[in-house]
Amino acid sequence: MTDRPSVFKRPVLLIVGCGDVGLRVLRLLNGRYRLLALTSSPLRAAALRAAGAVPVVGNLDEPATLARLAGLADAVLHLAPPPLQGRTDPRTRNLLSALARKGRVRCIVYGSTSGVYGDCGGAHFDETRAVNPTTDRARRRVDAESRLRWYGKAHGARIAILRIPGIYAPDRDGGHPRDRLLRGTPVLRAKDDVYTNHIHADDLARACVAALTRALPQRVVHACDDTDLTMGDYFDLAADVCGLPRPPRITRAEARERLSPMLLSFMSESRRLGNDRLKRELRLKLDYPTVRDGL
Repeated sequence: MTDRPSVFKRPVLLIVGCGDVGLRVLRLLNGRYRLLALTSSPLRAAALRAAGAVPVVGNLDEPATLARLAGLADAVLHLAPPPLQGRTDPRTRNLLSALARKGRVRCIVYGSTSGVYGDCGGAHFDETRAVNPTTDRARRRVDAESRLRWYGKAHGARIAILRIPGIYAPDRDGGHPRDRLLRGTPVLRAKDDVYTNHIHADDLARACVAALTRALPQRVVHACDDTDLTMGDYFDLAADVCGLPRPPRITRAEARERLSPMLLSFMSESRRLGNDRLKRELRLKLDYPTVRDGL
């Protein structure tokens, strides 16, 4: 018996950075794609197989280990973060260099961050707003986005960039505000507070799946829910839901003395993302449209 024509074969999806969200995507796509997952640790191979993916060992920091990625997949879901240092993302550069050798990939979905916009003074805006990164962490993401756009134009691949805010879920490590509430970490007083944006991890996984088939070419989409809350009000809500004391409120001057530079940087950027493209173009109906639903 001869093999079926290629039109009947399942497309091959490579997940790069298969952590919590990647594993949720695997559960959604099992049976619809032939699933591969890049990992730098052979010790994760058994867990990835159990989740339904064929593990591919390679390290984004070591280009020589990525040679086998050429011609391996029809689509790529790129969820790997950049390195912790520098203003560029060599990991995305190395990945794209490997994929370019045979040019099989027709679609790449990239999980970026809403931090690329910097501080927006609490403004509500859509994806047409220009990026304005103010930290090296955000600049690395802008670099990755630019490389992906170039790759799409140069190789005829459809690129979808999901700009993602704070990810939460009760079953996600470090993904529930309960942990921070239990530590007693303060939040800013209302006068100094900032607006934040959120997405439940399950809805983000569904957004990744929708983007693989529905995203327009070279398109940015805000992968966020409908919540419109300041950071302090979010943690107050979480405390009420969990039956815990509300966090103490402090001034911005006190925050500079008491909080880590990383946490302070998140408290220095205020924005409200519009998600019309997520709903209209990706046709995603959120299971958890607000954090009140998700918590």
